[in-house]
Amino acid sequence: MSRDRLFFGIVVILALPFALGGCPAAIVGGLAAAGGTGYAANQERGVGGSVDDFSIKTNIQSAWIQANPAMQADLNVTVYEGRTLLTGMAPTPEVKAQAKEIASRVQGVRAVYDEVEVGPPEGAWQGTKDAWISSRLRTELVFNSSIRSVNYTIETVNKSVYLIGSARSQTELDMATTMARNTPDVKRVVSFVDIRPGVPVAAQAASPPPPARAQAPGAPAPAPATAVEVEKL
Repeated sequence: MSRDRLFFGIVVILALPFALGGCPAAIVGGLAAAGGTGYAANQERGVGGSVDDFSIKTNIQSAWIQANPAMQADLNVTVYEGRTLLTGMAPTPEVKAQAKEIASRVQGVRAVYDEVEVGPPEGAWQGTKDAWISSRLRTELVFNSSIRSVNYTIETVNKSVYLIGSARSQTELDMATTMARNTPDVKRVVSFVDIRPGVPVAAQAASPPPPARAQAPGAPAPAPATAVEVEKL
Protein backbone atom coordinates (compact mmCIF):
# COMPACT_ATOMS: atom_id res chain seq x y z
CA MET A 1 0.00 0.00 0.00
CA SER A 2 1.35 3.44 -0.91
CA ARG A 3 2.01 6.05 1.77
CA ASP A 4 -0.86 8.22 0.50
CA ARG A 5 -3.36 5.37 0.68
CA LEU A 6 -2.11 4.36 4.13
CA PHE A 7 -2.44 7.93 5.44
CA PHE A 8 -5.92 8.41 4.10
CA GLY A 9 -6.92 4.94 5.26
CA ILE A 10 -5.99 5.93 8.81
CA VAL A 11 -7.98 9.15 8.49
CA VAL A 12 -11.03 7.28 7.25
CA ILE A 13 -10.83 4.69 10.03
CA LEU A 14 -10.59 7.38 12.68
CA ALA A 15 -13.59 9.18 11.18
CA LEU A 16 -15.65 6.00 10.77
CA PRO A 17 -17.28 5.94 14.24
CA PHE A 18 -18.63 9.46 13.87
CA ALA A 19 -19.84 8.92 10.31
CA LEU A 20 -21.72 5.78 11.32
CA GLY A 21 -23.20 7.43 14.38
CA GLY A 22 -21.97 4.67 16.67
CA CYS A 23 -19.91 4.62 19.82
CA PRO A 24 -16.42 5.91 18.90
CA ALA A 25 -14.61 4.06 21.69
CA ALA A 26 -16.26 0.74 20.93
CA ILE A 27 -15.68 0.88 17.18
CA VAL A 28 -12.15 2.29 17.28
CA GLY A 29 -11.26 -0.17 20.03
CA GLY A 30 -12.56 -3.03 17.94
CA LEU A 31 -10.56 -1.90 14.92
CA ALA A 32 -7.42 -1.58 17.00
CA ALA A 33 -7.91 -5.07 18.40
CA ALA A 34 -8.17 -6.38 14.86
CA GLY A 35 -4.41 -6.19 14.53
CA GLY A 36 -3.64 -8.17 17.69
CA THR A 37 -2.84 -11.79 18.42
CA GLY A 38 -6.38 -12.54 19.56
CA TYR A 39 -7.72 -11.47 16.19
CA ALA A 40 -5.27 -13.72 14.35
CA ALA A 41 -6.02 -16.65 16.68
CA ASN A 42 -9.69 -16.51 15.75
CA GLN A 43 -9.00 -16.68 12.04
CA GLU A 44 -9.32 -19.93 10.14
CA ARG A 45 -5.60 -19.82 9.36
CA GLY A 46 -4.62 -19.30 13.03
CA VAL A 47 -1.69 -17.30 14.45
CA GLY A 48 0.92 -19.43 12.68
CA GLY A 49 -0.76 -18.94 9.32
CA SER A 50 -1.01 -15.19 9.87
CA VAL A 51 2.70 -14.99 10.68
CA ASP A 52 3.63 -17.05 7.62
CA ASP A 53 1.48 -14.87 5.37
CA PHE A 54 2.97 -11.69 6.81
CA SER A 55 6.44 -13.05 6.09
CA ILE A 56 5.47 -13.84 2.50
CA LYS A 57 4.02 -10.36 2.04
CA THR A 58 7.15 -8.73 3.45
CA ASN A 59 9.41 -10.80 1.21
CA ILE A 60 7.40 -9.86 -1.89
CA GLN A 61 7.53 -6.18 -1.00
CA SER A 62 11.28 -6.37 -0.39
CA ALA A 63 11.80 -8.08 -3.75
CA TRP A 64 9.71 -5.41 -5.45
CA ILE A 65 11.77 -2.63 -3.89
CA GLN A 66 14.99 -4.23 -5.10
CA ALA A 67 13.65 -4.64 -8.63
CA ASN A 68 11.73 -1.36 -8.96
CA PRO A 69 10.87 0.91 -5.99
CA ALA A 70 7.77 2.17 -7.84
CA MET A 71 6.17 -1.27 -7.41
CA GLN A 72 6.09 -0.90 -3.65
CA ALA A 73 4.56 2.56 -3.94
CA ASP A 74 1.82 1.76 -6.46
CA LEU A 75 1.00 -1.93 -5.92
CA ASN A 76 -0.57 -3.80 -3.03
CA VAL A 77 -0.09 -7.39 -1.93
CA THR A 78 -2.49 -9.39 0.24
CA VAL A 79 -1.66 -12.95 1.33
CA TYR A 80 -3.99 -15.57 2.82
CA GLU A 81 -2.52 -19.04 3.41
CA GLY A 82 0.01 -18.50 0.65
CA ARG A 83 -2.64 -17.40 -1.84
CA THR A 84 -1.38 -14.03 -3.00
CA LEU A 85 -3.56 -11.23 -4.33
CA LEU A 86 -1.91 -8.40 -6.26
CA THR A 87 -3.81 -5.15 -6.77
CA GLY A 88 -3.05 -1.53 -7.57
CA MET A 89 -2.03 0.44 -10.64
CA ALA A 90 1.03 -0.37 -12.76
CA PRO A 91 2.39 2.29 -15.14
CA THR A 92 3.03 -0.25 -17.95
CA PRO A 93 2.10 -3.84 -18.85
CA GLU A 94 5.78 -4.72 -18.40
CA VAL A 95 5.79 -3.58 -14.77
CA LYS A 96 2.56 -5.49 -14.14
CA ALA A 97 4.08 -8.68 -15.57
CA GLN A 98 7.32 -8.18 -13.65
CA ALA A 99 5.48 -7.71 -10.35
CA LYS A 100 3.59 -10.97 -10.84
CA GLU A 101 6.71 -12.86 -11.86
CA ILE A 102 8.61 -11.66 -8.80
CA ALA A 103 5.74 -12.55 -6.45
CA SER A 104 5.41 -16.05 -7.94
CA ARG A 105 9.05 -16.83 -7.08
CA VAL A 106 8.80 -15.96 -3.37
CA GLN A 107 9.05 -18.92 -1.00
CA GLY A 108 5.65 -20.03 0.32
CA VAL A 109 3.51 -18.54 -2.44
CA ARG A 110 0.92 -21.12 -3.52
CA ALA A 111 -0.99 -19.08 -6.10
CA VAL A 112 -0.89 -15.56 -7.52
CA TYR A 113 -4.11 -13.69 -8.31
CA ASP A 114 -3.07 -10.84 -10.56
CA GLU A 115 -5.67 -8.05 -10.39
CA VAL A 116 -3.23 -5.22 -11.08
CA GLU A 117 -4.56 -2.64 -13.54
CA VAL A 118 -2.44 -0.65 -15.99
CA GLY A 119 -2.79 3.10 -15.68
CA PRO A 120 -1.80 6.15 -13.65
CA PRO A 121 -1.63 5.75 -9.85
CA GLU A 122 -4.68 6.54 -7.76
CA GLY A 123 -5.06 10.12 -6.64
CA ALA A 124 -5.49 11.05 -3.01
CA TRP A 125 -9.25 11.49 -3.33
CA GLN A 126 -9.78 8.10 -4.97
CA GLY A 127 -7.59 6.49 -2.34
CA THR A 128 -9.76 8.08 0.35
CA LYS A 129 -12.94 6.75 -1.25
CA ASP A 130 -11.46 3.26 -1.57
CA ALA A 131 -10.39 3.29 2.09
CA TRP A 132 -13.89 4.38 3.06
CA ILE A 133 -15.45 1.52 1.05
CA SER A 134 -13.18 -1.04 2.77
CA SER A 135 -13.88 0.42 6.22
CA ARG A 136 -17.63 0.55 5.62
CA LEU A 137 -17.74 -3.05 4.41
CA ARG A 138 -15.50 -4.26 7.25
CA THR A 139 -17.88 -2.70 9.76
CA GLU A 140 -20.88 -4.36 8.11
CA LEU A 141 -19.18 -7.75 8.23
CA VAL A 142 -18.12 -7.36 11.87
CA PHE A 143 -21.64 -6.57 13.01
CA ASN A 144 -23.23 -9.46 11.09
CA SER A 145 -23.35 -12.46 13.44
CA SER A 146 -23.85 -14.86 10.51
CA ILE A 147 -20.45 -14.01 9.05
CA ARG A 148 -17.10 -14.86 10.61
CA SER A 149 -15.61 -11.54 9.60
CA VAL A 150 -12.05 -12.32 10.80
CA ASN A 151 -11.68 -14.77 7.92
CA TYR A 152 -12.21 -12.09 5.26
CA THR A 153 -9.57 -9.68 3.98
CA ILE A 154 -10.75 -6.67 1.96
CA GLU A 155 -8.83 -4.67 -0.61
CA THR A 156 -10.45 -1.88 -2.64
CA VAL A 157 -8.91 -0.27 -5.72
CA ASN A 158 -10.76 2.17 -8.01
CA LYS A 159 -14.08 1.14 -6.42
CA SER A 160 -13.44 -2.55 -7.15
CA VAL A 161 -13.65 -4.66 -3.98
CA TYR A 162 -11.47 -7.76 -3.74
CA LEU A 163 -12.22 -10.37 -1.08
CA ILE A 164 -9.82 -13.13 -0.06
CA GLY A 165 -9.98 -15.56 2.85
CA SER A 166 -12.25 -18.46 3.81
CA ALA A 167 -15.97 -18.88 4.42
CA ARG A 168 -17.75 -21.52 6.48
CA SER A 169 -20.41 -22.09 3.82
CA GLN A 170 -21.58 -20.93 0.42
CA THR A 171 -24.46 -19.19 2.16
CA GLU A 172 -22.08 -17.14 4.28
CA LEU A 173 -19.94 -16.27 1.27
CA ASP A 174 -23.01 -15.23 -0.74
CA MET A 175 -24.07 -12.99 2.13
CA ALA A 176 -20.64 -11.34 2.37
CA THR A 177 -20.49 -10.85 -1.39
CA THR A 178 -23.95 -9.30 -1.46
CA MET A 179 -22.99 -6.91 1.33
CA ALA A 180 -19.91 -5.88 -0.64
CA ARG A 181 -21.92 -5.38 -3.81
CA ASN A 182 -24.48 -3.24 -1.98
CA THR A 183 -21.88 -1.01 -0.35
CA PRO A 184 -22.24 2.55 -1.74
CA ASP A 185 -19.90 3.48 -4.63
CA VAL A 186 -18.74 -0.10 -5.29
CA LYS A 187 -18.65 -0.85 -9.01
CA ARG A 188 -17.75 -4.55 -8.83
CA VAL A 189 -16.78 -7.31 -6.42
CA VAL A 190 -14.19 -10.03 -7.07
CA SER A 191 -14.02 -12.93 -4.61
CA PHE A 192 -11.08 -15.26 -4.01
CA VAL A 193 -12.68 -16.66 -0.85
CA ASP A 194 -12.73 -20.44 -0.55
CA ILE A 195 -15.33 -22.53 1.29
CA ARG A 196 -14.06 -24.31 4.37
CA PRO A 197 -16.66 -25.66 6.80
CA GLY A 198 -15.65 -26.76 10.27
CA VAL A 199 -13.67 -25.56 13.24
CA PRO A 200 -11.04 -22.82 12.78
CA VAL A 201 -7.45 -24.02 12.60
CA ALA A 202 -6.66 -22.23 15.85
CA ALA A 203 -9.21 -24.41 17.66
CA GLN A 204 -7.95 -27.71 16.26
CA ALA A 205 -5.49 -28.34 19.09
CA ALA A 206 -5.92 -32.12 18.88
CA SER A 207 -4.27 -32.43 15.48
CA PRO A 208 -1.17 -30.63 14.16
CA PRO A 209 -1.54 -28.48 11.06
CA PRO A 210 -0.46 -30.01 7.73
CA PRO A 211 3.01 -29.08 6.50
CA ALA A 212 3.17 -25.90 4.43
CA ARG A 213 3.36 -26.43 0.71
CA ALA A 214 6.51 -24.43 0.12
CA GLN A 215 7.27 -23.04 -3.31
CA ALA A 216 10.70 -24.06 -4.54
CA PRO A 217 12.88 -21.08 -5.48
CA GLY A 218 12.62 -20.38 -9.18
CA ALA A 219 9.65 -22.70 -9.70
CA PRO A 220 6.46 -21.28 -11.22
CA ALA A 221 3.55 -20.71 -8.86
CA PRO A 222 0.44 -22.91 -9.19
CA ALA A 223 -2.24 -21.58 -11.52
CA PRO A 224 -4.49 -19.04 -9.82
CA ALA A 225 -7.96 -20.14 -8.83
CA THR A 226 -10.82 -18.74 -10.86
CA ALA A 227 -12.20 -15.58 -9.30
CA VAL A 228 -15.90 -15.14 -8.75
CA GLU A 229 -16.73 -11.71 -10.08
CA VAL A 230 -20.00 -9.98 -9.26
CA GLU A 231 -20.80 -6.87 -11.26
CA LYS A 232 -22.48 -3.99 -9.49
CA LEU A 233 -26.17 -3.89 -10.33
